[in-house]
Amino acid sequence: MLNFNEYLQTNFIGRNVVARENIPSTNDLAKQLAAKGAPNGTIVIADEQSAGRGRLNRGWYSPKGGGLWFSLILRPGDFVAPVDAAKFTLLTAVAVIFTMQKFSLTAKIKWPNDILFDGKKLVGILTEMSATDERINHIVVGAGINVNIATEDFPPDIAQIATSLLIMRGAPLNEGQFLAAFLAEFEKLYINVANERGFSSVLNKWRKHSATIGNEVTVFGIGETFSGIAEDIDNDGALLVRTTVGLRKVLAGDVSVRSRRN
Repeated sequence: MLNFNEYLQTNFIGRNVVARENIPSTNDLAKQLAAKGAPNGTIVIADEQSAGRGRLNRGWYSPKGGGLWFSLILRPGDFVAPVDAAKFTLLTAVAVIFTMQKFSLTAKIKWPNDILFDGKKLVGILTEMSATDERINHIVVGAGINVNIATEDFPPDIAQIATSLLIMRGAPLNEGQFLAAFLAEFEKLYINVANERGFSSVLNKWRKHSATIGNEVTVFGIGETFSGIAEDIDNDGALLVRTTVGLRKVLAGDVSVRSRRN
């Protein structure tokens, strides 16, 4: 099992650990544990996932020894409304970017939940929530971070669209150190949201590292597809796309980034 406790410098994020060698999905187990009262900041981590998934139930390759496959259980209480829960996806992406910088690595965030390097997926994030109309019971944020997967080890169907930290830096990375650093960055951002009672600073940090804003994009929504220039994200975390018929607000859907606007 992965050892990261010796590097951990957080107060509550990642302090309660549930580790498994192989499970279908860390998010699924985390939701079960959250429903039974698992504390705020609990991390569910697996050496390997047999049914890892991202948005829209798409699979996420999660081999043993290849990366970090984990989920965090969050109980933000009253300082985050249910309508704002999805912003934890953006927060997690920012935390990954800041962690990579500590290891002299840089990447970009594609709206809403992918970290990209050279246009290839490095990290996927999935946020799920249990809530009433007025209050969040718990949030589960799952992340798959491709750490030490070599190019030849990716399955043929994703080899052209996926990458890893190993490929980026040309050498293996200590997964325990990286995870501990990520949890520290995540906790800082989480506490800042609590203190500010909002995500404004997180959204600003996200904008600075976006692979989407300023680009020509195609949005694949429910029942429609349209193109335009991604101008910004709004205070809801929605993508704002300038089309030939005006500004469109995208709350959900797939986005293909095609080219940088001149």
